[in-house]
Amino acid sequence: MGRLFVYGSAVVSVVLLSLIYIVVSGNGTASPSASPLPSGSAAASSSGGAVGTPGVPVGTIEIAAHESPSLGFDPATVDVTAAGWYTVNFTNHGALPHDLTFADGTKIPADPGQSDSAVVYIPEGGTTFLCSVPGHADAGMTGTVTVNGAGGDSHGGPAPSADVQPDLNAPDYTLYPAEAPPLMTGTVHDVTLTIEEKLMTVYKGTEGGYVQAVWTFNGTVPGPVLRVKVGDTINVHLVNPATSLLSHSIDFHASQVAWNDEMTSIAPGEEKLYSFVAEYAGVWMYHCGTKPALHHIANGMYGMVIVEPAEGLPQVDKEFAIVQSEWYLGPQGEPASLSKASVGNPAPDFVVWNGVANQYADHPLQTATGDRVRVFVLNAGPNIDSSFHVVGTIFSSVIKEGVHLSVGNEGNFGSQAVDLSPAQGAIIEFVMPEDGLYPMVTHAFNFVGRGALGLFQAGDGDPLN
Repeated sequence: MGRLFVYGSAVVSVVLLSLIYIVVSGNGTASPSASPLPSGSAAASSSGGAVGTPGVPVGTIEIAAHESPSLGFDPATVDVTAAGWYTVNFTNHGALPHDLTFADGTKIPADPGQSDSAVVYIPEGGTTFLCSVPGHADAGMTGTVTVNGAGGDSHGGPAPSADVQPDLNAPDYTLYPAEAPPLMTGTVHDVTLTIEEKLMTVYKGTEGGYVQAVWTFNGTVPGPVLRVKVGDTINVHLVNPATSLLSHSIDFHASQVAWNDEMTSIAPGEEKLYSFVAEYAGVWMYHCGTKPALHHIANGMYGMVIVEPAEGLPQVDKEFAIVQSEWYLGPQGEPASLSKASVGNPAPDFVVWNGVANQYADHPLQTATGDRVRVFVLNAGPNIDSSFHVVGTIFSSVIKEGVHLSVGNEGNFGSQAVDLSPAQGAIIEFVMPEDGLYPMVTHAFNFVGRGALGLFQAGDGDPLN
């Protein structure tokens, strides 16, 4: 079977931008005789110009983590009067676990509302610090310690790579089944979504593959498709295993609940119940909303909920569920890059259907010629618009965000493409009238060569036999 499109080996030049939000409280300096600090403040003190006995502190540094209005440290810039050993007291004022990791590898972790300390050596040239929780440094949790205003040029951790090369030894990807699941039986549904942080191949070709340390619901990207009807109750048991490294949460766009109730984050080892009634029909997104939400979505934590009208949908011959999303590659075996996902003119390395670039070009979606096909399609983003199009077809029925183009409408209007911004969904129906291959693309064709290509195969795929 020949390809109508060929995915070439693209050499992607990546510019990683560091998003640093500097929050400075004064100059961060205080004398040993200064009055005690009020709760939530941060400062440094030293006893003079001597380095002191190794391991014996010559002063104290106070640093706090905050999450409002953005992730960061207070202060992000600390100045001490002399090089030497310092007691660093770290307080976490946020709702998520954070740590204070210095360039020499010293790490001070703290759970929400907690404090801890360690003795750290500050060299003459100064040093830097960051939060090592994936994505937090990119979101602004970085800082600098200087000595008399000098130094601080080193990086608190490894420098990001300038590009990501394919790995010839990357394992094969796991094919995500595109068939839409049947309607769940009954009117009350108990669903368990277990968070799994794992390695996943997001593309594999002759030139090699790309493996990312993704965060998932039930081990897949996207998470499982849930299909219910208007009026049903959904009880979602969200489980964050103790083996997880991060806090996570979930936000169902099909629900109407308080953001600071069901959608709050849970730490590793915790569980919670998210219960709602599906009151509106449509194709809805769910995703992790833990800060930075952009990183959690970009690293795989999203999925689809189909809510049918109470009377159901008309019968068709074949149904598929397709989620468009983006990969902003981090180094092999590490999470996706928040820096790349955060830029104002995003340029994803891959735009994909159901988590893996080109998987449905390698494995076409099978239908019989003349079948009426229904596709539930969601753009999970997090950043790029979709122009969903199936080459060689016309969409005779489209329900997009509650607006319905119906079959047999007055004038017999159809649709050639469905535009979906991030978090928008649609229900699309069409017929493939003859044997052949029908490419599924986003008509933003600069992304077709980056993985946004699939094939529907009608019959044997050969229109000439």
